[in-house]
Amino acid sequence: MPALALSLQQLHMGHRAPIDRDEESGYASGSSSEASIPDVFFTEPHLRYLNRQLQQLEPQDILRWCITSLPGLFQTTAFGFTGLATLDMLSKMKIPRPQQVDVVFLDTLHHFPETLKLVDRVRDRYPLVNIHIYKPAGIETADQFGRQYGERLWEVNDQLYDWAAKVEPAQRAYRELQVNAVLTGRRRSQGGKRGDLDIIEVDEAGLIKVNPLANWSFEQVQDYIRTHKVPYNELLDRGYRSVGDWHSTQPVHAGEDERAGRWKGQPKTECGIHNPRSKFAQFLRQQELQKQEETLQKAIQSGIKIET
Repeated sequence: MPALALSLQQLHMGHRAPIDRDEESGYASGSSSEASIPDVFFTEPHLRYLNRQLQQLEPQDILRWCITSLPGLFQTTAFGFTGLATLDMLSKMKIPRPQQVDVVFLDTLHHFPETLKLVDRVRDRYPLVNIHIYKPAGIETADQFGRQYGERLWEVNDQLYDWAAKVEPAQRAYRELQVNAVLTGRRRSQGGKRGDLDIIEVDEAGLIKVNPLANWSFEQVQDYIRTHKVPYNELLDRGYRSVGDWHSTQPVHAGEDERAGRWKGQPKTECGIHNPRSKFAQFLRQQELQKQEETLQKAIQSGIKIET
């Protein structure tokens, strides 16, 4: 039977104990050490079954299932409406400290000031929530980013921008925090590639992604935010519906899709962290080959003898 093996320890740790798997049950047992992170193993039929069951549940029930079923569970969010609703739902569950869900926020250094102010407001409202902030490697400011990669990298090379500002920091966070599963803010009503979203997914590297509000519309999430007086981004009162970096986000007009203001006029619909990792591995390889070719051409033009 084909299977999706979610080898969580293997993803985030350099060494792991051998695993004894019972293929029929889909159970995977790791080291007996209490300090080890247990593996999670789903067969494809099991994953389909889980999605059929979770599809019928309210977001709060999906979150309860995640907390009891998925070790190394974190929430990744840029504090949009859906992420904030998820955060608020979790805060009302009275989860014991060891099981509380920490938050990972990727500071691209190009967020709106309103987004960064919101982070502080969220900390004030939810003091028990740990927010782990990850920035581009070795860089603290937008000016430093520009010096490192050149001005307006998102226009010159948007894939490199996505890698440097989002994908690499996300992978570093998952590795350092031993993240095995993440709660996302993606919903089907956001359109694009998200239109056929499952509740629970497994990416090609084995990371479990859960979309607890996948079934909700923008209006349902907005109603939750208002009813529970959840702090939210001020930009959402100015015509924005999905807020990302300042250079790639615009307000939307009546009748447009929720994410129509992201990368307007471009075929792009995702920022990179939800794209296949193999895409970026191939991109980085192409970048390296291009650098090698440029170095070779410069050497030839300079008349330097190249040893082979």
